[in-house]
Amino acid sequence: MKALAAILALAMAFPAMAEDARLLTGASSITQAPDGWWQRVFGPQPLEFRLVLDRPVPWRVFLVGDPARLVVDVKGIDFRGSSPKGLFGNDLLPAIRWGAFRRGWSRMVFELPGPFRVTQAGMDVGGAEAGLRILLDPVSDEAFAPRPSAAAALRNLPDPAEIVPFERADGLIVTLDPGHGGFDPGAQAGGETEAVLVLTFAQELRDALQARGVTVNMTRDRDVYVGLESRMTTAREAGSHLMLSLHADALPRGQAAGATVYVWDTKANARAARQLGMRHDRADLLTGMDLAGEDDALAHVLMDFARTDTQPRSDAFARLLASRMALKGIGLHGRPIQGAAFSVLKSPDIASALLELGFISDPNDRQNLTDPAWRARMVEAVADATLGWWRDEGARTQLLRR
Repeated sequence: MKALAAILALAMAFPAMAEDARLLTGASSITQAPDGWWQRVFGPQPLEFRLVLDRPVPWRVFLVGDPARLVVDVKGIDFRGSSPKGLFGNDLLPAIRWGAFRRGWSRMVFELPGPFRVTQAGMDVGGAEAGLRILLDPVSDEAFAPRPSAAAALRNLPDPAEIVPFERADGLIVTLDPGHGGFDPGAQAGGETEAVLVLTFAQELRDALQARGVTVNMTRDRDVYVGLESRMTTAREAGSHLMLSLHADALPRGQAAGATVYVWDTKANARAARQLGMRHDRADLLTGMDLAGEDDALAHVLMDFARTDTQPRSDAFARLLASRMALKGIGLHGRPIQGAAFSVLKSPDIASALLELGFISDPNDRQNLTDPAWRARMVEAVADATLGWWRDEGARTQLLRR
């Protein structure tokens, strides 16, 4: 009987253990957010904490003093097998500690290099993972406002922050188009290839969009070559509302850095129409409209007419994307939105944009592209822009119906 009781006790313990969430240290990071050069020279930079969990949990965040520390309380976290030394960017802070705090709660304490204030704290919920993102800005000693005392702050846990699932975009179909692939590696620098970098990003973006209810179509999901015109055909056959091409090109050193969004250059409409007419079967030019047997003049007029609707929608997405990237602290090119006559932007009936994630020829951009924490921030910016654009599309449709 004693042996049976022991077995039952163990069996009951394992489900409780399985309920604990885990901190994914390999995906988490502490980074210095980009800011003015004067802070880099004369004082601390803003800090960004990204703490990735395998599922969302209740949490709270606050500051204490003597010395300045950021305290993060989380409910139901199992820290076994994880160490602060495995956290990317741990060397930016004097010390990091974590462990069990009270029954059901755990605590992470980050000693800060000076006085800071919390400017943003929130948990992204959805999919297989959840991310707690905390932004800190450096402040003067006078402006530092920690809890009245560390002891008072550590006594009682308040009601946990409510976890609100992020907005979903069911019904939206997006085609992601990672550039190059196969025998075409694209730009190359520092042992990296554009084709591999953009495919990795596209796969991460696909997962994030699918978690938000978006149907995602990929022009390629492995290292294969896909012709430029076939990429548009793939997007059209999927019934896509938006096509986003992804690149990371190279230019001579010092000529370009930062993310850039390209949309169709309206001055190239006539040339694009001629190229489409020669390269495509006429039935493939416009969704739901068979142009087979029609002469060039009519085909060009119909495509121009379609573009009067899609071009403003593409422009709106580009503006929203540039705005979201700026809000996420993504470094942008001096002209973040530009026009171009790229083949993948020629489709007259699908809102389209091309995102240069950065320039592989620039060392800082290349480092960003290989950094999971930076890619996660960029993924969040693109996903937010996509859902915001779709929400605006719904409002625009309602106005047109009136």
